[in-house]
Amino acid sequence: MANDHLNADSWRPVPAALTGPVLYPWDAGPAVFELQELLNAHGFRLKLDGDFGAKTETAVGEFQRRYGLRVDGIVGPQTWVALKQKVQPGTRVLKRGHTGADVFQLQWLLQISGQQVVRDGIFGAATEQALIEFQQKHKLKPDGIVDLITWRMLRGRSLL
Repeated sequence: MANDHLNADSWRPVPAALTGPVLYPWDAGPAVFELQELLNAHGFRLKLDGDFGAKTETAVGEFQRRYGLRVDGIVGPQTWVALKQKVQPGTRVLKRGHTGADVFQLQWLLQISGQQVVRDGIFGAATEQALIEFQQKHKLKPDGIVDLITWRMLRGRSLL
């Protein structure tokens, strides 16, 4: 059984923005790529290749140990929640399809800057459009991707 599949005694609803598919070693694809981005945002140095190989498995196990989760190298609901709730804004590049606390922070910063966007932690089409408008307003490359420069502008810091 996966490391953090919830049992009846510990079950509580989790926002969709904080979850992801259950991932096992040797899985591959976009969800593994996001997993690797999140692990790197937590200080690991993984190659972003979308392959859940031995190094990714080791990093998952270490992350689980650090956060008091059952260590088995499988990424289930509680591991996703820990990865996404504890990620610090600005520690990973954000784009459409990402979810998590850092996306929620992005949406809040966009709201403060006057953009109309729902704060749900899901980087969808509306968030992308609000971000592009923000980037255009601030003479940044309007690509809908939150890189270090865009994070700095969102936080009101000069680029110099």
